[in-house]
Amino acid sequence: MSGNWARNIVKAVCAVAFIAALAAMPAMQTGAQQNGRKYVPAPAAGGYQGLPFSEAVAVGNTVYIAGHIGTDPKSGQAPADLDAEIKNLFDAFRGDAEKAGVKMDDLVSVTVYCTDLSLYEKFNAAYRKEFTKDFPARAFIGVASLLRGGHFEIEGVAVMRGAKVVPL
Repeated sequence: MSGNWARNIVKAVCAVAFIAALAAMPAMQTGAQQNGRKYVPAPAAGGYQGLPFSEAVAVGNTVYIAGHIGTDPKSGQAPADLDAEIKNLFDAFRGDAEKAGVKMDDLVSVTVYCTDLSLYEKFNAAYRKEFTKDFPARAFIGVASLLRGGHFEIEGVAVMRGAKVVPL
C-alpha cells in the first residue's frame, strides 16, 4: 500500500513539474529566435502559408535550409520553361539562405533531387553559376516525382564564415 502511495506522489510531482515547464516555455514564433534557434518561416506567397515547416533554421553558426523547388512565386506551380524553373529554385534558395544569415558560398552540403536524371548536365550548368569554387559536398538523387510539378528540389546545410556567434 505504501509503495502505491509513494508512486502516486512521484507521478503528481512530475506532472506538476511538467506543466510548470510548459507554461514557462515561450510560444514558438515564426521568424523569432527560440532556444538558440532562428526560424525563417515558410512564405505566404505561392500557397505555402500555414504549411508545417520553416524555410531555414539557424542553430549557432550552422544553418539548415529546407528543400526548395523552382515554383513560380505567384502561381505556386513549376513553370513549363526548365530554365525559369531552375532560376526560381536558386532565387528562392539563395533568398532564404540570406534571410537566415548565410550566403551560397557558406554552404557545406547540398542535396539535389531530380525527376529526370538526363537533366543532370543542364542542372550542373546553372549550379556552376551559383558556386564558382569551393563547391559544397553534394548528392544528386533521382526521384519519381516532386511537389507542384517540379523537376528539381535542393536543400542544404551552411556554416557561417567568420561570424561572431552571439548566444541567444
